[in-house]
Amino acid sequence: MLECYRAGLERVCGEGVTRRWLDGFEATAPVRLVAIGKAAEAMLDGAVAALGGRLAAALSITKHGYSGSGHCADPRIECREAGHPLPDAASLAAGARLLTFIAEAPAEQTWVFLISGGTSSLVEVPAAGVSLEDLVALNDWLLGSGLDITAMNRVRASVSRIKGGRLAAHLRGRRVACGLISDVPDDDPASIGSGLLVPPPAAGMRLEDIALPEALRGRLPATPPAMAGEGDFAGIDCRILARLDAALAAVVETARGQGLPVHRHSERLRGEAADTGRRLARELCSGPPGLHVWGGETRVRLPASPGAGGRNQHLALAAALELAGHPDCLLLAAGTDGSDGPTDAAGALVDGWTVERGEIEGLDAHAALTAADAGTFLQASGDLIVTGPTGTNVMDLVIGWKGAAAG
Repeated sequence: MLECYRAGLERVCGEGVTRRWLDGFEATAPVRLVAIGKAAEAMLDGAVAALGGRLAAALSITKHGYSGSGHCADPRIECREAGHPLPDAASLAAGARLLTFIAEAPAEQTWVFLISGGTSSLVEVPAAGVSLEDLVALNDWLLGSGLDITAMNRVRASVSRIKGGRLAAHLRGRRVACGLISDVPDDDPASIGSGLLVPPPAAGMRLEDIALPEALRGRLPATPPAMAGEGDFAGIDCRILARLDAALAAVVETARGQGLPVHRHSERLRGEAADTGRRLARELCSGPPGLHVWGGETRVRLPASPGAGGRNQHLALAAALELAGHPDCLLLAAGTDGSDGPTDAAGALVDGWTVERGEIEGLDAHAALTAADAGTFLQASGDLIVTGPTGTNVMDLVIGWKGAAAG
């Protein structure tokens, strides 16, 4: 199962997909590059390999602890780290540097932007009157709200001078090639990284219809920053370089290559993580033997003081309660970015003995779910998956195994 998971990650790794995309990139002028997101450094590596001497300058912005590219020592390349999942002072500094990096560019240079999940918190230029404290409070509430990504981005864009397509205005109609790694259910470029370079979606909840607490609504500016004009997007071409379906295909191909029976479930996972985990575990235990594969992204409505963990750990622990008594059933739930919530784990691989192992350590699985503390339980049971930075981010993979003797 872990080998299949790793195959999924490799198929959508930022280095490979970016290098293949830019191998055919035609640019007679020097290239100025910006990479932002949890996959920024891997995408940067691919870009440097493809562009070679055509690269004039680059700015990379990624999560604290994710900056490991050897290319950061290149004098042409500036590497920064910032806050995720919540913005921090480094996120504001990165936003200010991004605008300067754009403003100081010679007019003849060609632009390449590489954007992946995590961008929303890693770089920000707040609207007038909006403080870092405001941004942290808003984003902290959004992450535990259960809202979909489009609604979250409505709120984020209302306090930003670069989100919702507003960054495009700073490029003043220049030619921009934009490569995206999609971490959103519908692969909509407007939802990836809060849509820095594309117009916001016309559909979806209106800002005034989102049930923000009054204390947070009071932090929004009375008038959102001006939108970019239609002409600001004329020279911008955004392409999806990697998406969840490619990772799922690699999981299936790897399993079939090992001679395993594979059941690819077409549904896109969404909804509450614990409910989803329980349902998938029941489907696994009652379904045919073999490898079962799902993908998507669930959510967790957090209590006031959540414990450790993320949506995949929450899903996995809920599944483990259903798997108890089924020794031949296992379930893996893990993010493709290597980071599940504000933790160092990507997710977990649970089995019919997970709950018992945690209870031996004095913990209660039901209480852990209620407290959003699945990570503590799964660490005690020995079921966490730790990958470190993966160089990609295409939502989550769930892989189940049912042995032939399972009932």
